Amino acid sequence: MNTAADIPLLIRSENSGSERRISPSWSISQLKNRLDPITGIPATCQKLSLKIGSQESQPITAQDEDATQLANWPLQAYAEIYVGDTRPPGARTNYTDVSAVEKYEMPAADYESRTDSVLAWKKAQKLGRFDPNAPSVEQQKIEASYREAEQRNIKVGARCQLSDARRGEVKFLGDVAEIPSGVGAWVGVQLDEPTGKNDGSVKGTRYFECVANHGVFVRPERIEVGDFPVLDDFADDDEEF
Repeated sequence: MNTAADIPLLIRSENSGSERRISPSWSISQLKNRLDPITGIPATCQKLSLKIGSQESQPITAQDEDATQLANWPLQAYAEIYVGDTRPPGARTNYTDVSAVEKYEMPAADYESRTDSVLAWKKAQKLGRFDPNAPSVEQQKIEASYREAEQRNIKVGARCQLSDARRGEVKFLGDVAEIPSGVGAWVGVQLDEPTGKNDGSVKGTRYFECVANHGVFVRPERIEVGDFPVLDDFADDDEEF
């Protein structure tokens, strides 16, 4: 009787991988039956191969698998036995596809009542929206608009160009309470051409002086300051200086 010690081998399949101790005295059929619950591949559909290091894989098969022992193959510690599946792809169980698995979603009220959640930890640490000193969403928008103006170097007196290519001069930077579309920084521009919407005032409140239809208020992200001279439609491109 073969009493060889068990050998630790690496068992691999398409959907699994583990280390198992294999007895060389087992028959091929015995091994396949043990691999069935490990790999999910029925014993009758398994195709075994042995790979040692960088050597070519050796098929583990025999005409009489019930009577053929694994000792007939050069089993070595931590060699790999790969378990192939001879079934058509459509008949195999896909353990990696979780799209059809019903997912549990905890009700919001249940999550908020838990004491071991990330939300509970944030509440205890007074982080994020639970920080009593944290700025409101509105305040954050205001601060962001002024940072944008600072980053773009927008200052009163600077020449500028709007995103639609109109040019002019910055005449105002600040809040405009009469504009209902949002809080934060507005840039008042005196346009070179009469393509604006006002004269520097909004609903009776004056923010800067300019001729009618030369004034406009825009957000900082629509302004670029720099060397933008007044455009002369009658200038001769070939004029020498």
